[in-house]
Amino acid sequence: MQLELTRYRQPLAHFTRTFEPGEVQQGEEAYRIVAPVLLDFDIHKDKDRFRLAGKAVTELELPCSRCLEGFRMPVNAEFDLRYHPASEMSGEAESEVEDEDLETSYYREDKIDLNELLREQFYLALPMKPLCQEGCKGLCPQCGTNLNAGACACTVERTDPRLAVLKTLK
Repeated sequence: MQLELTRYRQPLAHFTRTFEPGEVQQGEEAYRIVAPVLLDFDIHKDKDRFRLAGKAVTELELPCSRCLEGFRMPVNAEFDLRYHPASEMSGEAESEVEDEDLETSYYREDKIDLNELLREQFYLALPMKPLCQEGCKGLCPQCGTNLNAGACACTVERTDPRLAVLKTLK
């Protein structure tokens, strides 16, 4: 999905579109898109520079990091990004990264890749450790049973290996 920048000649324009999950390009991602994706943003044009300010709304399916069960997470990611032509990229070897640099991307051939924009916003919305619920109990380390569904019959004997030698003294 490409945003054709030559279509926007006014200093301010609006873009809104709903994409089906299959329309949004997905590779080997850490999530799966399970609901339509609403992409809604304003396009601010200043000569050959663009600023996109808006939001991406959908629902993602993620595996829980404790029990590995899939769960749905709503996403309402707001963004404010600046796009400059690729010809403005500096070839400097070293330079300090400014705050503004984190919000600036580059475009080629008068097109902005909306798949890349969405992928970036979805990854930024992901929690560091996705959990299906706050009190997720995870999996049994012995048999692999999901402890959220029920208890297992495993006996847990925890012994400190540093103190195991003391048991032989008895």
